[in-house]
Formats: sequence, C-alpha cells, structure tokens
Amino acid sequence: MNPARESVRHISLDEEHLYLQSSGGVVTAFDNETGKRLWAVQLGRRDLPSYAAVSNGDQVLIVAGIQMFALDKFSGEIQWEIGLPKQPSTSPAIDNQRVYVGMLDGSVFAFDIRKINELYEENLLPQWSAESISWRFKSAKEVAAPPITTGLVVSFASYDRSLYAISSTNRKLRWQFETDKPISAPLGRTKRSIFLAAEDLYVYCLDIENGQIRWDFLTSFPVRETPRIIGEQVFLIPDRGGMFCLSKSFGDLKWFQPNIKKFLGATRNRLFTSDAVGNIIVMSRKDGSTLGALPLRGYSVRLENDRTDRLYVATRSGLIVCLRELGQEFPTYHLNPDQQPILPIFASEEEEANADTDAADDAANN
Repeated sequence: MNPARESVRHISLDEEHLYLQSSGGVVTAFDNETGKRLWAVQLGRRDLPSYAAVSNGDQVLIVAGIQMFALDKFSGEIQWEIGLPKQPSTSPAIDNQRVYVGMLDGSVFAFDIRKINELYEENLLPQWSAESISWRFKSAKEVAAPPITTGLVVSFASYDRSLYAISSTNRKLRWQFETDKPISAPLGRTKRSIFLAAEDLYVYCLDIENGQIRWDFLTSFPVRETPRIIGEQVFLIPDRGGMFCLSKSFGDLKWFQPNIKKFLGATRNRLFTSDAVGNIIVMSRKDGSTLGALPLRGYSVRLENDRTDRLYVATRSGLIVCLRELGQEFPTYHLNPDQQPILPIFASEEEEANADTDAADDAANN
C-alpha cells in the first residue's frame, strides 16, 4: 500500500495468514507467525468500499464495491470474480457448497461454488454471475452482520429485529428469533451456540440448531461489539465501556472491569484489552484484575483476535506488530482447537541427564 494516499481499512486473520486491506483496494497477506509478506494484489478500482476478508482452507473471499473476489490464499492469484445482484452490507460467509452475502435491501444471496467454478472455466464470469445464484431469502430490513453457516443451516441478523436460521440447501426457514429492539452488534458463535446482542440491553445465547434460549444477560448499555468467546468465557463490552465476563454455559457473571473499551485477544491466562485513552491493558482472565499496560497509542488499528493467542496492532500507514506471551513459541488456537498442530514434546535437560546416567549404569552393569 501507498501510505501517502492510503490507510489501513481492515485487518483479518485465520490460523495461517493475516490479511491487510487498504483504503485503495490493495490486499496484502502475511504469515501470521513470521510476518513474512506472501503476496499483494489490487482488487477492483481504487477507493471502492469493501468488507473484511474471510477465508477457508484454500481461498480468501473479499467483497469490494458490488464485486466478490476469490483468491488463492497461498499465492494471491484471483481464482474468480462475480458481480453481486444488490449492494452488499456484510462480508461473505462460506461453507463447502455455497457462499452467502447479506445485502442492504435485506436479502441474503447464496451462490453455488460448483457453478461458479464451471462458469469460470468456461470464461463466462463476471458477465454470467447471476447463473451462480442458488437462492435468495428476503428480510424486511438491511442485513446487520455477516451470516453464519454450519453447512446445513445459515443464520443471519436483520435490522427488522429478527435472527433468521434457514436451510442452506432450499432456503426453508428453520427458526426465527425476534427481539424487542433492533440488533446492536455482529453475531458471536461457537459450534453449538449463537450470541446475539440487541438494543433492549439483553445479550442472548441461542441454540444454533433450534433457536432455543440457553440463557440471557441484561447489560447496563447496548453491546455494539461482537461478543467474544474464549474457552468457557464470554466477553461483552457495553456502549459506554467496561467488560463483563460471563460463563459460556450458564451466562452467570464472573467479573466486571470498568474503563475497558475493546477486546483484543487472550492467552490461556491473560486478556488483552484497550482502554479509553488507547493503552493496551493486560488483565487476568480469572478475576479481571489489571496486570499491566502497554502504551501503544500510536498503533490505533487493532485486530480483535478470538482465533489465536497472538496480539496484532498496526498504524494507519500499515506498520504491523505481532506480540506474544513470553515462552509461547507456538500459537494456541481458540476458535478452532481441532486445527491445532500436534507439537513434539521435548525432555528437559535434567531428564536427559538422568537418562544418560541410567544408560551408563546399565552399560556398566552389563
């Protein structure tokens, strides 16, 4: 990116790469452990509105303007580009069969990945993009946050005060949850639950399969930040600041810490947050007590990382810094622990010395 005319617009992350998107439409991928620059590509015309990148095992999807691009996440090569039928309002969501995009008019469109690939091979994209539409579901108002897909069910929130769960294959409504006031924040999720915040000051934990309320929690002000789930803890930040820590299973309050403005990340025992004046506050996950502070106010672009235990901050001009806890050479995966690499276990120097002594004694006895 050119810092003379561009600034950082989005930073997003998966378990392998970090993606930086500039206001000029340049997307740059970095190895999220070494910081090595992997590739950079210009998508669409400069200064188009865009949404944060999402990825799966092979691809990165980015919506820029009214176009959606799929890139090879390892090389940056553009695999396909399709035109969207309406003005988008969210980042896309992807599963093995389809891509889902929410729109300003309240629609969610599902695009068939196999059909997209067929059209691309026949050199019919983006002109014949409409042929890849699998279905459309229409709500009354703008789609408020990126859809969530399990592969079988697609859930999305609308400003018509409803959360919809529809079948990914035939758009049949599976269940609908209505709130008293509009939805106030993007959805949080685990494999079994959806976490929904509304302007009525409640945060709801819903069963992702049937929409049943597992628990609800009344906050002091509306929650406008995504509920973040790390292990058995749920972290909520109300509009006027402060952080609630709740039990994921039952929704009971574990602790509250005032003056916190943003969740940034977590290790096994510590929590990284931001305060009202831009300092990074290090807290205990057990009781919310303050352990220290990092005066990094110049790094105003801060990734809310609920995937790994790394902390990522950046300047508006594109300088990125990754911080980790001392001794944690390998990252911990919070969101997808099943993808955690199996790490070798090394014996300590004392254990190696004892083993050498035992081997020498055995040799002497023989």
